[in-house]
Amino acid sequence: SGTLNGSGSTFQLTFQQEAIAAFKSVQPNLTVNYGGGGSGKGRTDLAAGTVNFAGSDSPIPAKEESGFAGKTILYFPVIVGPITMAYNLSGVSNLKLSPATIAGIFSGKIKTWNDPAIKADNSGVSLPSTAITLAVRSDSSGTTQNFTEFLVEATGSAWTLGSSSTIKWPSSARAASGNPGVAQVVKSTPGAIGYVDYSTAKASGLTFASVKNKDGSFIAPSPESATAAADAVAVKPDLTFAAVWQGGPNAYPITYQSWDLVNAKQPTAADAANLKAYLGYLLGDGQKLLPQIGLAPLPSSVDQKAVAQLDKI
Repeated sequence: SGTLNGSGSTFQLTFQQEAIAAFKSVQPNLTVNYGGGGSGKGRTDLAAGTVNFAGSDSPIPAKEESGFAGKTILYFPVIVGPITMAYNLSGVSNLKLSPATIAGIFSGKIKTWNDPAIKADNSGVSLPSTAITLAVRSDSSGTTQNFTEFLVEATGSAWTLGSSSTIKWPSSARAASGNPGVAQVVKSTPGAIGYVDYSTAKASGLTFASVKNKDGSFIAPSPESATAAADAVAVKPDLTFAAVWQGGPNAYPITYQSWDLVNAKQPTAADAANLKAYLGYLLGDGQKLLPQIGLAPLPSSVDQKAVAQLDKI
């Protein structure tokens, strides 16, 4: 019994809301609250001790490590899912994009929808001369971190803006907070393209592209193609891994992951018990909630390692 507070990843937000509601019927005396705000905010809140757990789509970056000095942080993976290339282009429903083309678009070098690079990915498709509007994140975001990590992995030197939870985008880009904010920019702006997690893109009624994967196939984002990517990941001892740009004929290449971060040493035995109960639910019955909200369950091998780690709290 008691209260647990979490914040961070907006990629996790829908899952947390669904899981919290379902968990209430299992543990009616334990109240769980989760606020979005982006992965960066979650990590900042955890470092400050204002939350019990942080949702983060990327490991703690080196520049933030000093905030966790003297603490052992445990990573509990909870979900994987696709980052869609969501776009608003009337009359074009089956867009295909290769990694190099995506890099050109988001670095501002490809400025119109009938650019030769986009045409090359979409032979036989009539593409308009509409100007491209980039929809990007304004907040410190794990979605941004993973999307740009994909561009680094898939295109190498063709991507020059680096990978981080905040990026200096071209000045013409329209920035918004959270996955829902980016989705709204895409939905309301003809010619826009943005990186939005699949669950939010589906809920917003957005159209999204198929993306060329490591094996050379154009794959549409889905829970199944995200699971295919996650099946190939190499998991480190601390349970961190990167699901972007994994091999496999059916793997969606911009698949990412999200963890709940907690301090191994809790202030009270009750806090430890509450965290174990809720995280255990997310890794157990909570996984069954994922497909219906457009997210992918963890591969069983990863899930088992996370469950075994609960004893470290």
